[in-house]
Amino acid sequence: MNRTAASAMLLAAAAILAGDASAKSTDRNQTLNAESDTSDCRMVDNAPCILSGNVKITQGTLDIQAARADFTIRDGDIRVAKLTGSPVRMSQEMDNGGRMNATASRIDYDLAQDTIVLLGNASIQQPGHGSIAGERIVYNTRTGQMQGGGEGSRVRLQFEPRNRPAAQSSGGGSD
Repeated sequence: MNRTAASAMLLAAAAILAGDASAKSTDRNQTLNAESDTSDCRMVDNAPCILSGNVKITQGTLDIQAARADFTIRDGDIRVAKLTGSPVRMSQEMDNGGRMNATASRIDYDLAQDTIVLLGNASIQQPGHGSIAGERIVYNTRTGQMQGGGEGSRVRLQFEPRNRPAAQSSGGGSD
């Protein structure tokens, strides 16, 4: 199979995995709260804003835990968050009521573009839908589309059957 066909197949599989699983759309209208052991932050455009040590960020149903967060502020809003950790952990409720859980060594979250890039031992699990893992995953929080892979890396996908009885699903909770 040539590289173009393999890429098309991967994109189709990622689209199927994503299904209707987009991030909770109302979260972006909630207050973003962040706490850490230390901070070096000026809440003005183009000034550094760095949080270090036991960083915890919440916004609506979004919950992030990292060792460090570097924010980029534009027009008074946080536009980009670069998160590092061992690993960074992210969890968010989806519009369909499910939950997305992600981990990676580094996560670059572009809030303006609704895009999350997970780097280094990255994985996203969506109970009831499946999972994707690899060294690099790009996730669109608006559409739920996930893309993985890159030069010399492999992507692992797992699809959950839609007709699996609730007691057997990996989500562990009741509907």
